[in-house]
Amino acid sequence: MTTTGEMHRAAGGPWWWERRRSAVLDVGLAVASAAECGVEGVGFARDAGVPAAVGVVFGVLAGAMLVLRRRWPIAVVLVGVAVTPARMGVLLSVVGLYTLAASEMPRRIIGALAGMSFVGTLIVSVVRAQQDMGHGNLVRVGDWFVPFVAITTSLGVTAPPLLLGLYVGARRRLMESLRERNDSLERELQLLAERAEERAEWARGEERTRIAREMHDVVAHRVSLMVVHAAALQAVARKDPEKAVKNAALVGDMGRQALTELREMLGVMRSGGGGREPGAAVPLAAVGVAAAAAASRAVDDEDGPSLGDLDELVGQSRAAGMVVELLVEGDMRSYVAAVEQAAYRVVQEALTNVHKHAAGAKTYVRLAHRVSEIAMQVENEPPPDADPASDVRLPSGGNGLVGMKERVTGLGGVFVCGPTDAGGYRVSAVLPAA
Repeated sequence: MTTTGEMHRAAGGPWWWERRRSAVLDVGLAVASAAECGVEGVGFARDAGVPAAVGVVFGVLAGAMLVLRRRWPIAVVLVGVAVTPARMGVLLSVVGLYTLAASEMPRRIIGALAGMSFVGTLIVSVVRAQQDMGHGNLVRVGDWFVPFVAITTSLGVTAPPLLLGLYVGARRRLMESLRERNDSLERELQLLAERAEERAEWARGEERTRIAREMHDVVAHRVSLMVVHAAALQAVARKDPEKAVKNAALVGDMGRQALTELREMLGVMRSGGGGREPGAAVPLAAVGVAAAAAASRAVDDEDGPSLGDLDELVGQSRAAGMVVELLVEGDMRSYVAAVEQAAYRVVQEALTNVHKHAAGAKTYVRLAHRVSEIAMQVENEPPPDADPASDVRLPSGGNGLVGMKERVTGLGGVFVCGPTDAGGYRVSAVLPAA
């Protein structure tokens, strides 16, 4: 802008100019104005009775003030008004008014200086017209001629640069506001893109967690039972061949079931991207859906695990040598599929943890059907120390309890777990019926 030079200096131009082209233009205008005022200074020196050199120097200095028009537009206009009585500085006044009007100066200052320039030009025009008519240089037409010439000259010198400067200044401010708005929109779009990326990353993390939980629920229980049966098989292989054969059959059944579940999961994952090109990346959301679908078919029932399958689940643990008691309170009724599956998974994972960490311990599974909720609890006693088959040393990833809590709280339920006073462990969960 043209109000101060600090802004232009910050833009990298020489001194107060924004660009080198602007500096060249101002220097050229200053030279032209200095030449004009220098020539007109000869007549001013003759009328003032001073040496011509003084008038020329005065005119050159006054005209050269135009080089400061971007830095101090008010000073340039004031100099133009001051030299108007000396009949010099037309270019100085015109360019100075244009620069002032195009700047961001308050409108009252622009109006006041433009009025001063108009009045000064009007007075000088009246005086010159009367002098020319007195010397016979102009033919006297009427009393209206002098005011007409003076007003026309004043308006011609003042109005065009003032109006043009106001238009250019308004257009410049409009362009700057549009540029600022465009920059703000770009910043907002960038922020929105960053937030969208954050949300996408969060969604990917949630999908990874869900996939890990579903795969853990699908495979961990059966594999844990396989390891328990294998340990029992090793312990009784020579002492009780009949029991060893039975345990081997159970291990085979568990292995086949685990392989079937893995095959179903992989099949759903592959078919979930139907129509994709070979080697194309499968969206993480599709993998999560596939894992959830495979997890929902972890048992033979096509509708997924439910509370009606708890007897079979407890029977598998009993077959592995665990003493399990199932206690059901209240009237058995059906719930939403997600609630029944979550309840089933909680009991399944709790029994798996007993196999891992307290093999041989007596376990109690309690299920309570209430009016608006269903509660389940799996509690085991301290494991016996003398059972050689209990030292199975199953690996643990530490994700079972976390997965149970995420599953229960995701449905609006409450999950609590921790050791008991007797040295065992208790897992409790309450799920809303709806």
